[in-house]
Amino acid sequence: MSIGAEVAAHLPFLRRYARALTGSQATGDAFVQATLEAALADDQLADSLRGGRVPLYKAFNKVFSSAYLEVADVDGDSNGHEAGAQNQLRRITPLNRQALLLTTVEDFTPAEASVVMGIPEADVDALVAEAIAEIERESATSVLIIEDEPLISMQLEDLVRSLGHEICGTAATRTQAQEVVAEKTPGLVLADIQLADGSSGLDAVDDILAIDSMPVIFITAYPERLLTGDRPEPTYLITKPFQEDTVRAAISQALFFGSSRPLD
Repeated sequence: MSIGAEVAAHLPFLRRYARALTGSQATGDAFVQATLEAALADDQLADSLRGGRVPLYKAFNKVFSSAYLEVADVDGDSNGHEAGAQNQLRRITPLNRQALLLTTVEDFTPAEASVVMGIPEADVDALVAEAIAEIERESATSVLIIEDEPLISMQLEDLVRSLGHEICGTAATRTQAQEVVAEKTPGLVLADIQLADGSSGLDAVDDILAIDSMPVIFITAYPERLLTGDRPEPTYLITKPFQEDTVRAAISQALFFGSSRPLD
């Protein structure tokens, strides 16, 4: 397999991580593009990407961390530009959440995550434990679950409640979702892509976002179809079948940014 084909095979999942990390499809995809451009300009870096997902994510992390440091260097001034940079810095995903996303949503081992992040494995374990403790302290919100498989819907309900959130309603179709939202606006939406009556979870969510902005997490058995970077696509995406730890991490990250809309 050529290096281009090997990298292309991993790109959808790097986009998934980048979007969750930044809280934005546009920003996440831009970091992925910057990583690819860095590889094109550096033969040694490009050659290292033959090693699979770990070196690709490591290269991405270097680009992401560099941008973080550039913003961090802006300190002390109070004009609009500087204030905007500081505001962006405060919203950048901290290390503990990076470690959690890598080991849950992206399913890296702690050893692999340590290589990606460039820190000792023991530090990864500590950061993940810290992130989990943060999740347990998060403020509660109301959650709408749009899922047409009853067993999965029940599993998600139990999981959401175990995190201290309440269920404002469940829906198996776009119409049912509209009925729930007419009664109460949720603080978070978990939505399957393909619903029972052939309607789309994407359309159901568009209906909701036309009323108000809130974080949305999509669940699909075919994530590659929504991680192309070629069109407007979800920021938060979970692969079905999912692990409960993955859903917990995605919920926490979505609530961390607080909105499904891109950052300014």
